[in-house]
Amino acid sequence: MVFNSLAFAIFLPTVLVIYYCLHYRAQTFLILLASYFFYGWWDWRFLSLLWLSTVVDYIVGRLLDDPNALDGAKHAPEDPEHAPPPAEPRPESSFTRLNRAVAHHRKIVLTVSVIANLALLAVFKYFNFFVESADAVLQQLGFHSSIETLWIILPVGISFFTFQSMSYTIDVYRGKIRAVKDPLNYAVFVAYFPQLVNGPIERADHMIRQYDNPRVVDRDKIYSGLMLMLIGFFKKIAIADSVAPLVDEAFTAAQYGSWSLLYKGVCLFAIQIYCDFSGYTDIARGTSKLLGIELMENFQQPYLSRNITEFWRRWHISLSTWLRDYLYIPLGGSRYGKFNTYRNLFLTMLLGGLWHGANSTFIIWGGLHGLYLAIHKMMLGEKKPVDEPWRPWHIVKLLVTLHLVLLAWIFFRPGPVRESFAYLKGILTLRGVGGAKFQLSAFSFMDAATVAFFAGLVLLIDIPQYRRNDHLAMLKWSWPMRGAVIALMLLLLLIMGENNDIPFIYFQF
Repeated sequence: MVFNSLAFAIFLPTVLVIYYCLHYRAQTFLILLASYFFYGWWDWRFLSLLWLSTVVDYIVGRLLDDPNALDGAKHAPEDPEHAPPPAEPRPESSFTRLNRAVAHHRKIVLTVSVIANLALLAVFKYFNFFVESADAVLQQLGFHSSIETLWIILPVGISFFTFQSMSYTIDVYRGKIRAVKDPLNYAVFVAYFPQLVNGPIERADHMIRQYDNPRVVDRDKIYSGLMLMLIGFFKKIAIADSVAPLVDEAFTAAQYGSWSLLYKGVCLFAIQIYCDFSGYTDIARGTSKLLGIELMENFQQPYLSRNITEFWRRWHISLSTWLRDYLYIPLGGSRYGKFNTYRNLFLTMLLGGLWHGANSTFIIWGGLHGLYLAIHKMMLGEKKPVDEPWRPWHIVKLLVTLHLVLLAWIFFRPGPVRESFAYLKGILTLRGVGGAKFQLSAFSFMDAATVAFFAGLVLLIDIPQYRRNDHLAMLKWSWPMRGAVIALMLLLLLIMGENNDIPFIYFQF
């Protein structure tokens, strides 16, 4: 089921009506049933993958749980003479005895979780890619291979829920959190429908306590939830879906299109993918607020960044922090010299590119961003990036950062690598109309006006949010101004919402 569908328009109000009539424990159970229904609407057979990941990681978490990791000496009394008498020993549960038995093999237990989750990704997402890559290498070496691929459908959201579930077992292993004892709460953590298929990739310490306690849904949460949903639908339907045909037209013309057509196409693609993905996050956060549950912010106006490091602090925050905590830091982070720091940044982003999809273009996209981050780190030296007050010359830094991001976006659309390079060549060589080798002509008026119009709609939302550092900045405006903007958004949704059946781009990841 997708947010921009009639099915969801019926599903959500039905769930909310029942939800508000229940006790919080029954509400949690309803969320789980609704989440399985939401995911199974697309293909019920893939619920088995969700259940497998849930069962394996719940059991692994319980086995890894070490009370001393969090409770330790910090709870000991400062004055031993006034310490309370020791409590009567309680009988050990079966899990406690099993935990003691595996205490010296915790890495093996964690490995079970990691392998189980990565195996799901390897089979359903990467198997054919690696088989085809190996086959191509063998043919280049003169061998005739007969390796067969599998006819596999990529399960929606598999990259998101496997990473989320895996982060939980790693955090339990590291002693950052205690294992979840309630299987219902853990099952909801893995399957929570607002963020199940497109994120954000949440952490257990943020979500479990919200499932474990009564939720309060007051007027402010309803207003803010509906406002976020309106912003999200506006981004997705009025902006992202409206530019989609223009983007497709440009990328289809990679081999022969003029540089102005191609440049317009990549600018609009940057707008499309941002509004598509951040729009989903806004709808997910708004839906979750109606349930009394808070989701993390996943985007903070990334195209207003003044360097590439800031861009990655603002773009897909849940993934960038996941890569930092579970890949970059374990690789060594910045602890072992400059060269290793640059290498770790590059490898992290390279694997981050592969996370997005089984295609060489994603690897190139990740490698470019890894190279950008390493070079920026090199330029900073020992200094740390800070958020400075805006100055007029910062516009230059913003434009440079934006064009580095645009260059990488060319490789983000799945397809043959040669098409992406042809697209890039068409822009860099200022290819003319009809394939002429060189044409130093400016943007046509219509091309510039199209990009400016859609960029203006994005800035209409992003600049107020950026200035107040608040995604709900519009709710703090006066009634006349707020009403006018909401009316404009609704009007544009009606006028521009013809292509409202286009799936979210990140569904393929």
